[in-house]
Amino acid sequence: MNNNQKCLIVRAGLLEYPKALKLQEKIFQLKREGKIKEDVAIFLEHPPTITIGKKGSLNEILLDEEKLKQKGIFLCKTGRGGKVTYHGPGQIVAYPILNLLNYGKDLHLYLRCLEEVIIKTLRDFDVFAERKKGLTGAWVEDKKIASIGVQIKNWTSMHGLAFNINCDLAYFNLIQPCGMEPEVMTSLGCILKKNIEMQNVEERLIYHFSKVFSVRIQILSLDELKKAKFGSQLVIHKP
Repeated sequence: MNNNQKCLIVRAGLLEYPKALKLQEKIFQLKREGKIKEDVAIFLEHPPTITIGKKGSLNEILLDEEKLKQKGIFLCKTGRGGKVTYHGPGQIVAYPILNLLNYGKDLHLYLRCLEEVIIKTLRDFDVFAERKKGLTGAWVEDKKIASIGVQIKNWTSMHGLAFNINCDLAYFNLIQPCGMEPEVMTSLGCILKKNIEMQNVEERLIYHFSKVFSVRIQILSLDELKKAKFGSQLVIHKP
């Protein structure tokens, strides 16, 4: 992939899923209106959350919404592809909001590039991941370490990837993740048998994102994004 597009990398820290979704939607809208020229990629963690993609159903969740609330788990239907998955602390989530006209105008190429970002990041930690034919995501042997679910409108992307670093894998026992058995899920910490410094992984993930997509990056905090020239138009604190 060869372009010189500028991409704002937003390191948002821990952010509730509804706020992150609203932020994505607002940036997407501003890009469509031509008020944001740059692409944007948001890197963050979520509090415990179960999301249902377009191909998912409540039947893939083993507890009802009330019991999930009692456990402090938020449930949300989304417009992304894929089925049911879990997000939570210790998992890096990335939401690239890109104009895919600048990246080959090819959904399958875009998905393979997201996988490549994860695979290259894992190599930095001496973990060798691969793709599985017919299955989106990144795998270490027979275990899934990262999930991908995107939404494309007018060739602009939303949603993205979820990369398990130190997350509590027991939460996956509450669902059929991506339509599979919970035991298929793993994390970098589980593979290396130690707690991993999240900031280090996020930095390497951002680095490989910039290289795979050939973008010039500017790294911002969420507060710095809000102070940008279009920041006053970002409504992110309403539920």
